[in-house]
Amino acid sequence: MTEHGSDAARVPELFAGSGVAGLAAPNRGEPELLVLADPEAVAREAAGRIAAALVAAVKHRGRADFCTTGGTTPIPIYRLLAQSPLRDRIAWPQVHVWFGDERFVPRDHPESNVTPVDDVLLGGDAEGGAPLPAANIHPFPVDRAIAEDHDNAWCAARYAEEMASNLPRLGSNWPVFDVILVGVGTDGHVLSCFPDSPALDGLAWTVGVPAPSHVGPHLPRMTLNPRLLEASPVLAVTWGAGKAEALGHVFGTVRDGRRWPVQRTRRAGAVWLVDEAAAARMPKADLA
Repeated sequence: MTEHGSDAARVPELFAGSGVAGLAAPNRGEPELLVLADPEAVAREAAGRIAAALVAAVKHRGRADFCTTGGTTPIPIYRLLAQSPLRDRIAWPQVHVWFGDERFVPRDHPESNVTPVDDVLLGGDAEGGAPLPAANIHPFPVDRAIAEDHDNAWCAARYAEEMASNLPRLGSNWPVFDVILVGVGTDGHVLSCFPDSPALDGLAWTVGVPAPSHVGPHLPRMTLNPRLLEASPVLAVTWGAGKAEALGHVFGTVRDGRRWPVQRTRRAGAVWLVDEAAAARMPKADLA
């Protein structure tokens, strides 16, 4: 068993991968890379690909599990998924939404990664919205943790239990989603796995993360293990000149998933969607 955090929250081996067998090797091969004109074009392409993945999963196994991200990246994507024609193509009662990471704040807090789902995807801030049942949204249990005076490590461990009850797994005991959406941090982080994070070392599915000091918001967090990005189809999405330096490193000649954790999604089988501004410092060979 692996111990985490001040609550000594324990993650049994049931909620940890047994190794890397069966996973795509990190930092091997190249992803599908599309450079589009602007953020609007990237959001449209991302929304279309997510909708197609959800439709295919429901058709194939009667259920779709979508793991989403935080920050501002998913907001225009949610807006497109919540509107016709994409909204009408998806069997929302069979769709389940999960979170790759979360800040240790209540669900209705502005910094919560669930807030954009409630306000935009479900249409809380406008007419319409996706008819996604409330029971199909799987947030980290932060509200319960705060109410019962637990820490973020406890919260992460409880999320692993919920994942175990709902998600299929590979033979190496890694849960599988039908699609994982991730953004790109300006420092190259992915999920809440920052450069040199201890989350990069273990096999537990979920990890409590201390509040980062170098980027905001400066809040404790919970994150999925980045190994899960090797177990499922991944869609990495970013735009803007502020991400150009990070992408220049991620697609550079040096492969270092500790220095740039999002580089774990630079692999065969992943898809990257970026705009021209974000791609400005990427090696020209990658843009061919």
